[in-house]
Amino acid sequence: MTSNAPLACEEGALAERPRVLIVATHPIQYQVPWFQALAKREEIDLLVLFIQMPDPQQQGVGFGMAFKWDIPLLEGYRWQQASGVRGRGGPAGFFAARLHRPAGMLRNLAPDVVLITGWHAWPLLQLLLAARSRGVPVIIRGESNALRKRPLPVRILHRCLMRLCMAFLTIGKSNREFYRGYGVRESSLFDAAYFVDNARFMAAAALLAPRRDELRAAWNIPVGAVCFCFAGKLQPKKRILDLLAALRIAQEQSTQSMHLLIVGTGEQMPQARAFVDQHRLSATFAGFLNQTEIPSAYVAADCLVLPSDYGETWGLVVNEAMACGRPALVSDRVGCGPDLISDGRTGALFPFGDVEALARNLVEMAADPAQLRAMGILARDLVSGRYSVENAVEGTLKAVRFVRAYR
Repeated sequence: MTSNAPLACEEGALAERPRVLIVATHPIQYQVPWFQALAKREEIDLLVLFIQMPDPQQQGVGFGMAFKWDIPLLEGYRWQQASGVRGRGGPAGFFAARLHRPAGMLRNLAPDVVLITGWHAWPLLQLLLAARSRGVPVIIRGESNALRKRPLPVRILHRCLMRLCMAFLTIGKSNREFYRGYGVRESSLFDAAYFVDNARFMAAAALLAPRRDELRAAWNIPVGAVCFCFAGKLQPKKRILDLLAALRIAQEQSTQSMHLLIVGTGEQMPQARAFVDQHRLSATFAGFLNQTEIPSAYVAADCLVLPSDYGETWGLVVNEAMACGRPALVSDRVGCGPDLISDGRTGALFPFGDVEALARNLVEMAADPAQLRAMGILARDLVSGRYSVENAVEGTLKAVRFVRAYR
């Protein structure tokens, strides 16, 4: 299946532009604005290749429910689904899918540049290897960061993969340090900071702001309470149980009324509910909220909390909340921390797994709602500036020009 967006230049000029093939495992809501913005640029002829098109059941792996994203994912750019895909399918699992003839597929598509969106699935590596075997330059855009130490075999594998790539799109400071740690030259690194659709989230937040009291009442958030929000799958790496334990301590220590709005579903939902009931915490389980619904939670809340471990290679919910004018409290293992969190200005960092430290932060932040609002404004200004689709597009085009010049 193929969908075609209008091209931004005359057909006769098409052959003069480099054919850029972006390879992604499946349509992802965060990548779509990037594809759409690139498709509008006359400098390149863009095609996005998706390995799979997950059905609602496959999409819901980890969420505990089947669903479809409620925003268009396949509009505004040219795309194609990979043929000859084998395996059980689904976005979860490194070997969940494989390509039957990646070299033949690449030969038929005839790209001048291949941009791979990570190495977390075997088909991505298959096409990376196929591109290099054909002499097609490869740009990588991955999420790995330098916060986590890796065993020697993994470091050796990473170094081998990086030697196959000519340019690297860096999504943030720690991602850039990750590449530097393997000896990647500065000239091969191009800033393309991670982002969400800032315009959509900011517009939604502005529209919902007059209904804040109504939204809070619908989720049983007490009047006058400082509301913290957790948004994500309820799974071990997100550490929802750490947050609940910290909330219990904070509510015992603070005179300020506090509430927790928990957005998401997942395997730890029963444990989380049981903890809330056992300790009579002031918390609401909102369940899964789709893309057009999630801004309501940020508007109802006062601050986002993300206590995740190293598995949170970035944490785009932080971008979402900040685009809605909310600061964030995150663990020091969350990938976006070095970029988005400035203590006392856009939020705060706490040591991963330190429930007492997290509780102290909750108490301190709840003590000054006016300061939370001021931090939220600074957070919104930060993501709407540097962490935008426009900057990601410019970085991508610079990388394309670079690999074309040195092909």
